[in-house]
Amino acid sequence: MTSSNKKNNKKFILGVSLTLVLLAVTLMIYKVDVTEYAIVTQFGNPVATIDKPGLRIKLPDPIQSVQRLDKRIQVYQTTPIELLTLDKKSVSLDYYGTWKIIDPILYLKTVKNQIGAEARLMDVFSSSLSVQLGKYNLEQLVNIDAEKLELDVMLNEAVAYAKERAAEYGIEVVDAQIRVLNFPEANKQSVYDRMSAEREQMAQKYRSEGSEEAAKIRADAEKEQQLILAEAYKQVQQIKGEGDAEAIRIYGEAFQKDPKFYEFIRTLETYEKTIDGNTTLIMPSTAEILKYLSGAGN
Repeated sequence: MTSSNKKNNKKFILGVSLTLVLLAVTLMIYKVDVTEYAIVTQFGNPVATIDKPGLRIKLPDPIQSVQRLDKRIQVYQTTPIELLTLDKKSVSLDYYGTWKIIDPILYLKTVKNQIGAEARLMDVFSSSLSVQLGKYNLEQLVNIDAEKLELDVMLNEAVAYAKERAAEYGIEVVDAQIRVLNFPEANKQSVYDRMSAEREQMAQKYRSEGSEEAAKIRADAEKEQQLILAEAYKQVQQIKGEGDAEAIRIYGEAFQKDPKFYEFIRTLETYEKTIDGNTTLIMPSTAEILKYLSGAGN
């Protein structure tokens, strides 16, 4: 064997060795992403869970393999389901739920993958909503009066119930929300009629309160009017009395100063009040009232 052949053999052996080493390294080293769990299985049985990102080492396949699971929050949604309330009213719920894996090994042993997980979640969410919805009457879920609504309370109870059940599969239920709460066609009209009746009842209440307040305002205004009129009448009478007193005083002073002139003026006032162009007086010629007309008063 020549020296060149020996060199070629050495290069071949070195190349094969490097290839085997690279292959072994490739089979033994794996990368874990920040968004995933890496579960190491040995002959199909889980032996380790890696939840920190970075490079890891394992035995080469087929001795040990790596399965990867998404550790981020997942959204589960399905077609609407029909459920019964406490007062036996049928409602249709279109909802969604959010969940995540918290025990990767238990998850693999019970549901295996996301398809299996969503199949279990359908049972979990449906039974949870069914149990909790059955504790409330329809008017507690759909009502124009916000104080009577218990929908949020019902959802919180449903999430708590679903958390307990989902934990059996290594899953944590994060939340659940209703997108649409609707009614089967057979129930819609009765619900609309009830809502309309409640709205009319509320309107009647507002009208009644408004009428009561208006009557109170009118009564207060009339009372105030009577007080004002009474006070005005009192002031008028007082002023009139003062005026009469002043007139009597003036008449008295005038009478004291010149009784005959005062008598003359008063007689003229009497003429003015009793005699006009259509007045005919039939009196004795000696009547006191005629003395200034006949010239006797001169």
